[in-house]
Amino acid sequence: MADVTTDQFFPSVVLTITDATGAAATVDGVPVWASSDETVLAVTAAADGMSASVDTVAPGTARVSVSADADLGAGVVSLDGVSEDINVTLGPSHQATTMTLTLGAPSAKTAP
Repeated sequence: MADVTTDQFFPSVVLTITDATGAAATVDGVPVWASSDETVLAVTAAADGMSASVDTVAPGTARVSVSADADLGAGVVSLDGVSEDINVTLGPSHQATTMTLTLGAPSAKTAP
């Protein structure tokens, strides 16, 4: 599990696609990125789909997924990848840091 706060984000998530021998491979079209919960993580893919920025939105747990078509012909062979769970917690900038006490006007005590 990856831990991150709402004050942080993943600015450069890079996609690497290889074949069974480990050599670089191409896919048909642009890979499609998504968040399993957009209220926790927002994913913005680069125009070529080979990288993305993942921004935290609110506390919670979500995953980033990406899919592509591995068949370079007319068919479709889905190639999918999913990140580990990403646990987002509230960052310090959103936590209380200052407390102010304001005293009211003093008044006379009454005798018992």
